[in-house]
Amino acid sequence: MKDLALKYGCNPNQKPSRIFVSDGSDLPIEVLNGRPGYINFMDALNGWQLVRDLKAATGLPAATSFKHVSPAGAAVGLPLTDVLKKIYFVDDMEELSPLACAYARARGADRMSSFGDFISLSDVCDASTAKIIKREVSDGVIAPGYTDEALEILKAKKNGNYNVIKIDPEYVPQPLEHKEVFGITFEQGRNELAINNDILANVVTQNKDIPDSAKRDLVISLITLKYTQSNSVCYAYDGQAIGVGAGQQSRVHCVRLAGNKADNWLLRQCPKVLNLPFVDNIRRADRDNAIDVYIGDEYMDVLADGAWQKIFKEKPEVFTAEEKRAWLDQAENIALGSDAFFPFSDNIERAKKSGVKYIAEPGGSVRDDAVIECCDKYGMAMAFTGIRLFHH
Repeated sequence: MKDLALKYGCNPNQKPSRIFVSDGSDLPIEVLNGRPGYINFMDALNGWQLVRDLKAATGLPAATSFKHVSPAGAAVGLPLTDVLKKIYFVDDMEELSPLACAYARARGADRMSSFGDFISLSDVCDASTAKIIKREVSDGVIAPGYTDEALEILKAKKNGNYNVIKIDPEYVPQPLEHKEVFGITFEQGRNELAINNDILANVVTQNKDIPDSAKRDLVISLITLKYTQSNSVCYAYDGQAIGVGAGQQSRVHCVRLAGNKADNWLLRQCPKVLNLPFVDNIRRADRDNAIDVYIGDEYMDVLADGAWQKIFKEKPEVFTAEEKRAWLDQAENIALGSDAFFPFSDNIERAKKSGVKYIAEPGGSVRDDAVIECCDKYGMAMAFTGIRLFHH
């Protein structure tokens, strides 16, 4: 197939719309079910590159959850602890495959942002992964293949309209890429930069010790940033992104946004949140929304009389600011990647509040010395990668 017509472009008024390869060769994808749209394919093809890179860098199955051309979460297939199974709401499922663990992590990092996601998988989708996908609100999935059982599970989703795309894992695009804006064509070489442990060799802080687990998490954060709308930063821990800040004009706003998401991920593991007494048969989205509000500043929206009865069997106690801070203060060994240099030390100050100990950024700011000094104050280890990862 050389040409695939789409329903419309980014918006319903943008017609006609199609995808094709400019040199006339066959498309490297096959739609197995549904009718993916323009934004679906943008998410799918960016997400596929991300998980392909994660698999190449770590050797582990990888998954990502994309929304509006940026990842809400990305992860590799490490086993889940009992706490993670509970906060990802897969504790009722049978033994999970490594690929299923990767998607549970990617989806669970920021469940609010992942609502209605497009999923990318590095490996053939198995039944274990498909069963997780089946229960979530999602637009579609792209993978290099599907087992027969997985495909049947996915085809039944959304009344048979769920988007399932198969991609040729051997496909290699042309080295030059093009984009048209306002009738003008932009041309550039594709960003084929390989991200691995080698780019973490230049550690510029007094603390030079970056253990292998932290290197893995830094690599995951940087690969995630390679496909995240800039400016962007990514907090990562235990084989997954736990907070992605995308598309902010100010870098410290990226750090705050991603840090707040990382904090939410950490707070959801507190027993006070794990044991919230939800009413029976509450919808998954309503439960996720309630958790997000409960751990935030607007907690009375779910605890006020007349509101909590619709969500909880009994009224929970307020999760106080002091309790939240005490829980977050236990966080440690979190990794932080940035797609460009940190121009001010306020970025480091904010990162410290979320337990960051390891940082990777390009370096090259006239204020590098102040940023390094701030890292040294907290005993952080920071590597200058020398590479920028803007993505637009």
